[in-house]
Formats: sequence, structure tokens, C-alpha cells
Amino acid sequence: MTNPLEAKTSLAPIDKSDRAFLLQETSALTKRLFIQLVRRPSTLIAGVLQPLIWLVLFGALFSNAPEGMLPGGMSYGRFLGAGVIVFTAFSGALNAGLPVMFDREFGFLNRLLVAPLQSRSSIVFASVIYISSISLVQSLAIMVTASLLGYGWPGISGLVLVLVTLLLLVFAVTAISLGLAFVLPGHIELIAVIFVANLPLLFASTALAPLSFMPTWMGWLAGLNPLTFAIEPIRAAYSGPLDLSVVLFHAPYGDVNGYECLSLLMVLALGLFVFIRPILNRKLS
Repeated sequence: MTNPLEAKTSLAPIDKSDRAFLLQETSALTKRLFIQLVRRPSTLIAGVLQPLIWLVLFGALFSNAPEGMLPGGMSYGRFLGAGVIVFTAFSGALNAGLPVMFDREFGFLNRLLVAPLQSRSSIVFASVIYISSISLVQSLAIMVTASLLGYGWPGISGLVLVLVTLLLLVFAVTAISLGLAFVLPGHIELIAVIFVANLPLLFASTALAPLSFMPTWMGWLAGLNPLTFAIEPIRAAYSGPLDLSVVLFHAPYGDVNGYECLSLLMVLALGLFVFIRPILNRKLS
């Protein structure tokens, strides 16, 4: 069996005999994050209430929009629902680095680095599990509220598509956030990046309006925005029989179907984790 004091200095793959230790460490660190949430539930409450307010107010604001304004003649509330679900998951994942950053600033991360952990990958895995769980809870709350407002509910296959799409997006954005948490000097800089990235990516996507409403230059931005590739499959899950081979949106560079959306999100998630791995190896060594 690998010596814990040697294994903890790298994020290199571990053998089967060490998986039990990794699971135990990941479980303990994840439990710690949830204990913090229970002690300060305002974060979760605000994270659920804010998108619900957006859904109710924006849905009511455009409830009298002319028929045929949106693709497929859907109501604006149903159109908006997918955008709010994705943006909520995106915002939560973008904040994934904050707990790690606060651990850095308060010295707890240093304690973890000198602890006899079997693998320091557990620090990263705990953050991913925690953020993914919170994002799914928020998304389900939005979906239930949207259903109560009469905006529909996806079938079983549609619900699976929603969850898979959200998980791919959350993994990708969490990778970025964790990388920033180790690279930036403090939480002020990380919060500044979060504020700068949030709204521009929201408005430069199809969350609030279809591509046909946008000027050409903005259509290019929205057509390349990862949020659009997550929004459109979820929107399709609400639109009827699920067929990922159908074209979901007409970007300036060509038509994009559901399989292409999911493939891009998968490549993005894997690529970003591969990209930040050297950073994590260096910072956690």
C-alpha cells in the first residue's frame, strides 16, 4: 500500500487499494462543507430565492408578448425557465472556488496540506460534489416552481437530459473556479472575476432572448457561449418528444443539434479539468 505521506503530494491516479481512503477523505471533507451550509443557510436560501424571483417577475413582465414571437410559439415563461435553470447552476459553480479561497486565507488549507491525506484529490472532489449537489437542489426548485406556474415539466427522459446537461456545465465551470481560487491572491479578486463574468455571459446567451432577436455580432457571441449549449438542450426537454438529432438553434456559423451541444459541454468539462490539473498539482504539493 502506498505511504500516505508520499501519496498526498500529488493528484496522480491511485490504485484500487487506496480508493477506500480516498472515498473516506472525500466524504469527510464534503460533510464539512455541508455542515458549514447548515450553520449558514442564508447562502442556499438566497441562491434559491433569487432565480425564483427572476422566473416569476420576468415571466410576468413578458406574459403578454405577441404570439409567435418565440420559437415554436412557446410562452416566455417556459422559454425563460431553461435560461434561469442554467444561469443558476452556472453562478453556483462559478462560486465553487470561494470556500477553497477562504480556507487558504484562514489557514485551514495549510492544515489539510500537512495532514496525512491519502490523496489530495479529495480536496477537489469534495468541492465538486458539494457544488453539484447545491446546483441540482436549486435547479429542481426552479423546475418545480416553473411547473406550478404552468410552464410545464419535462418527462423522464427530459429530466435525465436536464441533469446531465447541468452536471457537464457545473463540472466545467467548477474547474475554472477552483483554478482561479489557487491562482488569484485573495477572495476580493475572485469575487471581482465572478461579478465581471456573470451578467455578460447571461446576456450574451439565449437565456433571455432567441438568437433571431440579436444583432449579428451578438449572435456570434451567443452562438459560441457555453451557456447557450446548455440552455438549448434543456429548452428542448420542455418542448415535447425528445430528439437530440434535431437542430436546436441556428447559429451564424451553422445549425447546432442536441448531440453537438452535449459533446461540446463534455469536451469543455474534460479539457478544463486537464488544464487546471497541473495548477492543482503544483499548489497542493
